[in-house]
Amino acid sequence: MLHTILSVSGKPGLYRLLSSGKNNLIVESLQTKKRMPILPKDRVVALSDISMFTDGEDIPLSEVLTRLHEKLAGVAVTEDLLKDAEALRTSFGEVIPNFDRDRVYTSDIKKLYTWYNILLEAGITNFADETEE
Repeated sequence: MLHTILSVSGKPGLYRLLSSGKNNLIVESLQTKKRMPILPKDRVVALSDISMFTDGEDIPLSEVLTRLHEKLAGVAVTEDLLKDAEALRTSFGEVIPNFDRDRVYTSDIKKLYTWYNILLEAGITNFADETEE
């Protein structure tokens, strides 16, 4: 599922890939459902291509989101948690105990939790890619 969910640099939120043309992608915002073209100059990353640094091997974002979903029992992350940097790092340490505390910044954790909330609002709770299953 995450291979069709995109993050676009300079644009807030997450986007679902609808189609691709020769010189652009057509995406739909998961939050507003508004459709728009993404041009070649825009930096686009599929969530399936992202991983988190750990003390060992990096963990794919799909596994991190799955662990977070299990830890929170399918409930969204609270706004209070997103505002407290120390609580964010502590909470993430409970999800991924061996995350690399030097290379994973608080802003990365906040973005991950925000993405998790967006995915939940869009009804996406299966974070594993078909290629992983």
